[in-house]
Amino acid sequence: MLMQAVLAERPGILSDVLALHNIPDPGVPGEGEVTVRMIASTINPSDAVTVSGAYGSRTQFPFIPGFEGVGIIESVGPGVPVEALGKRVLPIGSAGNWQEVKLTAYSWCVPVPDDIPDTKACFAYINPLTAWLMVEQHCSDQTGQVAITGATTTIASHLAEFLYIRGIQPVGIIRGTPGSTVANRDHWSDVIETSHANWAKQLQKHNGKKFDLIFDCVGGQLGATLMRHLAPGGVLVHYGLLSGEPLPSECFTSGESKRVEMFRLRDTIHSHARERLPALFTPVFEHMRAGRLHTEIAASVPLSGLPAMLTDQSGVTPGKVLISYA
Repeated sequence: MLMQAVLAERPGILSDVLALHNIPDPGVPGEGEVTVRMIASTINPSDAVTVSGAYGSRTQFPFIPGFEGVGIIESVGPGVPVEALGKRVLPIGSAGNWQEVKLTAYSWCVPVPDDIPDTKACFAYINPLTAWLMVEQHCSDQTGQVAITGATTTIASHLAEFLYIRGIQPVGIIRGTPGSTVANRDHWSDVIETSHANWAKQLQKHNGKKFDLIFDCVGGQLGATLMRHLAPGGVLVHYGLLSGEPLPSECFTSGESKRVEMFRLRDTIHSHARERLPALFTPVFEHMRAGRLHTEIAASVPLSGLPAMLTDQSGVTPGKVLISYA
């Protein structure tokens, strides 16, 4: 039987290289495998980076993108408990969610609690888990001032929310794009726009004691500027590259015990014992139950309409795209 899938046919930007195909369904799962019928998914920067060809050593084209989503286990292979049938799960650990049915190892399936709706569960992985892990790893009772770049992004709003719970109001750093602003201004002590010529002076004036911690998803020269505003012994946690430019070498040789630490969710997940993966998500689901970790949905699109939607971005507002499979 055939099913629909969106394939990246060659390296490039999403809007240029995606196409809808009818491909054979996965068939009968093998030892330790399941098939997951997808319910909802979304698009993340990690999808765009992978499709661009940045990870050439582990990406073969054509391939099916999609690192995040939720679905229902439809069939199980030998060695998988029959009770898994019909369970909602997050099939993580690999791309391939932009297809109607995904074949994956059962050990990569994270159960979704019954009280978490599909429209929240499909966003539970990349942004919330990354934000939770970074704050848990790098914040302590001694952490004072914190800055967050790309402060209008969804993951920045999650970081600010977790910090606010700890009694910390970070400084948000944004480009100042018209119509784009931080979520929940009460979580932030200040928001500084780099489009202003004197933004670095604003930062210096605000930041009398310098920052103990900076979460950076932009990279490039902005990182070098921020390192100068980092306190001795401070840490810049680098987890994204929205600028498309790496951090300059001076970021790694700034002295005063300042340091850059790279965070890659993939490394954390793939080094984690598979049987412990569900426990890793427990705090994320707890915060979702409490009404936190909101993800703004900018547009909803069926899987079949995804390539066309990415080609025509007119009228798309800030937020995430919700991909449906009905």
